[in-house]
Amino acid sequence: MITYDRYNWRSIVCSLRGSAVSRASGRILLMTLFAIGVQSIHEVETTWLGINPSAFFGLEPVQHAVLGSLLGFLLVFRMNASNSRYWEGRSHWGQIINASRNLARAGIEHSEPQQGAELADLVAGYAISLRRSLHGEIDALETEPFLPEAVRREIAHFGNPPTAVAAAISEWIAQRQRAGQVDSQMVRHLEDQLSKLVDAQGGCEKIQKTPLPFVYVVMIKQLIVVYLLTLPIAVGDHCGWWSPVLMAIVAAGLFGIEEASVEIEDPFGKEDNCLDLETYSLGIIRDTGQLAARRLRRLAKLHEQKPAIAAV
Repeated sequence: MITYDRYNWRSIVCSLRGSAVSRASGRILLMTLFAIGVQSIHEVETTWLGINPSAFFGLEPVQHAVLGSLLGFLLVFRMNASNSRYWEGRSHWGQIINASRNLARAGIEHSEPQQGAELADLVAGYAISLRRSLHGEIDALETEPFLPEAVRREIAHFGNPPTAVAAAISEWIAQRQRAGQVDSQMVRHLEDQLSKLVDAQGGCEKIQKTPLPFVYVVMIKQLIVVYLLTLPIAVGDHCGWWSPVLMAIVAAGLFGIEEASVEIEDPFGKEDNCLDLETYSLGIIRDTGQLAARRLRRLAKLHEQKPAIAAV
């Protein structure tokens, strides 16, 4: 994800990083060359051969605008659908962050310090596993500092690593209940927070594994090509050699909007405009670790105060 100053208009306009037009530059150049070729034919027919090109250039701009209106409607639908998926993905990760904090906060406070640190590590390992899974990396890498070796071996046998870590967290809760450290009400609360993590995980996987229907995607791409191929025919007689310039501008707009929609359709990728899952997972690691360290500091301070109270 690219962070930027929304009020700095000049830097945004002049920025090339993250621009979808840069990835569509080949198609834009191809369409511009096509417009140059069509305009060259028009000039040869009118200037050198004296032929009236109305038979070839008979498409009126107003008639051509009808196709443009339809295309604009479809592009708006495409962009809105992709943006909805992007925002839904961000909402799911917001739920993951909140549930991770609540799960770690309650679990650490109602367990022994060492066991609370284990829960913090499990929650951090879950965030890392989920982030790597959404990036298409089905392994236990990056989790060595957080997950026990037994859990990491179990991940190797799971098709979905975050599910294995969620099972380990649920086992941790059951162990605390059997040890009498938490009552049934606290168990329900911890399991509810864990269920929110798993629900958000399922929502992310739904977005990633369910692309937009192919019929919409192919129709938009085909109409863009038809519109651009007929554009020099509609405006060549009116705009002259400005028609290739117009083609380049219109092609940049259409290809850029369509390419931007494709990029944010899957918000969990590694492109510049995708969600910054690394920052989100690092935030979970920081917060859970600080919660565990806070409990240890409180207990250490309490032990220091006991001798002073006994002496009095």
